[in-house]
Amino acid sequence: MIKEIDRKLISEDELQRIVSRIAGEIDKAYEGKRLLLLAILKGSVVFMGDLMKKIRIPVEIDFMKVSSYGGDTVSSGHIDIHLDIQRKDISDCDILIIEDIIDSGRTLSYLVEYLKLKGAKSVKTCTLLDKPSRRTVAYNADFVGKIIPDEFVVGYGLDYNERFRALPFIGVLKPEVYQK
Repeated sequence: MIKEIDRKLISEDELQRIVSRIAGEIDKAYEGKRLLLLAILKGSVVFMGDLMKKIRIPVEIDFMKVSSYGGDTVSSGHIDIHLDIQRKDISDCDILIIEDIIDSGRTLSYLVEYLKLKGAKSVKTCTLLDKPSRRTVAYNADFVGKIIPDEFVVGYGLDYNERFRALPFIGVLKPEVYQK
């Protein structure tokens, strides 16, 4: 085990079971529709890569990069779009935003409305991890992998200062690492 990781929260095997379950739910919900998976960079890339391999219906992919964090661990409350979706056919797409984790709910709440204003046919959300205890706005994702406690997690795309993204599991970061 890596010295900065307190413990594994979700194993590699459990992650793959979660991804398979969500893929099945998406297949049923979007049968016959033009589905666009929209990954929110950088954290959701690993999750989306595994998810799109397990979805059986045709999908398209695209990316956005947004941030809401002013420091290492605290949300600023302001959403910045660093890379926007650029599609002329957005009105023909059913968009499913793919996110790694929901904390406050502000980012996804904002993005759903933003994409609707851009003319998307429909907009729903999918998150690997959900921390409802951290909500500051009333928001629930349409597809949820797992509800987790309010702990700082890394791995499988999630990071702390760009570290730990490549871990094949979700681990709980030791508080002394981020409370310096």
